[in-house]
Amino acid sequence: MSQFINQPAPDFALAVIGGGRLSLMDLRGHLVVLHFWSAECQWSRRADVMIAYRQLTWDRKGVRVVGVATNPSEPENEIRHEMATRRVRYPVLMDYGQDVVNRYGVQSTPHFFVLDVRGVVRYAGGLDDANSQQRTPRRIFLDRAVTALLDNRVPDPTVTAVHGTPIFHPAPADSSQPSLPSNAISQK
Repeated sequence: MSQFINQPAPDFALAVIGGGRLSLMDLRGHLVVLHFWSAECQWSRRADVMIAYRQLTWDRKGVRVVGVATNPSEPENEIRHEMATRRVRYPVLMDYGQDVVNRYGVQSTPHFFVLDVRGVVRYAGGLDDANSQQRTPRRIFLDRAVTALLDNRVPDPTVTAVHGTPIFHPAPADSSQPSLPSNAISQK
C-alpha cells in the first residue's frame, strides 16, 4: 500500500451501478476518495455512515467519492439495495473481474485511497483506528487526510492499517477451493 504514496494512482475505467462508465481520469481536478467497498461488509456500512455525513461538506469543496465493489459474490441487485439503505450518493463501480482491486493490492473492505487534484495518492489505508478489539475510533484517518489536502497540507499519517472484511477471490479455473487473502482482517 505504501508504494502508492506520492505516486500517480493507477487509472481504470469501470461500469457504474445504474449505468454508464467512469474513469479515474474523469475525476482529475478534484480530490478523490477511492473507497473499495462491499455490500456485505459491516465495516463498509460503518464507513458509509461517516462518508454520508462528511459528503455534505466535501461535495461543496470539490471532493469526489467513488466506491469500487470488488466481490463477485455480491450481485448488482444486492449492491443497489445496500446503496439505497445506506443512502450512498456517490457512484459505485463494478470490479467483478477484480483487475482494479488486484492492481491496488487491496485485501479487505473498506480500504481507502485519497488522491490529490493531480491524481497522486496522498493517503492509503483505513477509515479510522477502530478494530476488532477497539470498536470505538479515536482518530478518523480518512477525514484527517481529506481535511489536510483541502488545507494544502500533507496528510499525517499517509498510510494506516486496514481493518475489515476479506475480499472474496473466486477459485482459479483449475481449483475447486475459494481463495481468501492470508491477511484477511488487518493489513498495513
